[in-house]
Amino acid sequence: MGKKPSPIDIKIAIMGAKGYPYVYGGYDTLVKELSERLVEKGVSVRVYNHRSLFPTRPRFVNGVECIYTPALETKSLTQLSHTFFSMLHACMSDVDVIFVVNSGNGPFGWIAKIFGKPTAINVDGLEWLRPKWKGWGARYFKWASKMATRSFDQIINDSDEMRRVYLEEFQKDSVVIAYGANPKENVEDSPLQAWNLRSREYYLIVGRLIPDNNADLIIEGFLQSKSSKPLVIVGDAPFSDAWAQRVKQQQGPRILFTGYVTDSLVLASLYSHCYAYFHGHEFGGTNPAMLKAMGYGCAILALNTPFNQEMLQNGKHGWYFEKTILAVKGLVEKAESGATALQELRQTARQGLTAKYSWERVTEQYLEVFYKLTQ
Repeated sequence: MGKKPSPIDIKIAIMGAKGYPYVYGGYDTLVKELSERLVEKGVSVRVYNHRSLFPTRPRFVNGVECIYTPALETKSLTQLSHTFFSMLHACMSDVDVIFVVNSGNGPFGWIAKIFGKPTAINVDGLEWLRPKWKGWGARYFKWASKMATRSFDQIINDSDEMRRVYLEEFQKDSVVIAYGANPKENVEDSPLQAWNLRSREYYLIVGRLIPDNNADLIIEGFLQSKSSKPLVIVGDAPFSDAWAQRVKQQQGPRILFTGYVTDSLVLASLYSHCYAYFHGHEFGGTNPAMLKAMGYGCAILALNTPFNQEMLQNGKHGWYFEKTILAVKGLVEKAESGATALQELRQTARQGLTAKYSWERVTEQYLEVFYKLTQ
């Protein structure tokens, strides 16, 4: 029997996102924040990057080892094929633990089992229910999520509600580790000038233009309201998409699409100075966009789901709307006449970022999982 590694002796391989330090969505943010903090603690971290996304390919970035693996560059196979190639590489290397994100990668845990590599997977949302996956796509994600519970040594969910779902659907318990947040105060409003926006004079949506984020529903309800403020939609569809194109046709005096905003300071300004932030995400667990809204002190108007109820502590840190156009219209009109109440929501929003949403706490929890897997 060889000596068991201590936490700082562990070498972790991370895969399933776009890579490091590429920040595009929730998984990419998790990989960045977690990798950097693990490296600060002396842990060896290797991240598998999508080769096609990185014109320059340094081996180490901020102490994180980067491996650039290929993929079959198609809409449905890019992510899965990239994880497949990354898994093969990691299994034939000296890493101690393999950490994968996205339940779609669930079947690849069997490869690690063959090689005897300990594994953990963050399965995140209810992918098989998302409108963008229909027919075979939905069936694949349901099957892949089930395979994740069979082939990976440790399942990680980001909310208590998602843990309950996995217990009911797949009879598999999981460790709950939320995403972290980086709260900020006193953010400048000067970036708003690029769109002729003024502080507290616009509503905001941030997220990919996909059906399960319900931007179309929010836009329709907003347009039926009497608000004179514009609704600003930050984000786009990652691929050319007919649904997203239809939604973007609503552009007009009251509806502004900015496209992707990659500058973190500009995005911080948009969050910090909105009159209210709409969160229509339906199927995720702990949502990074919601965490940003809380961290930037937004007045949050959220779709009524168990996940959003959990994050906003059952209405303590936001208002809810049902999934109807009339409900959105009614909530806009309530917000228009409730400026004082919205200001109270802004003042208490950051209080909702309890210790479980601290990146330091999140990192400690992941390190504990990784260390246990080496025992």
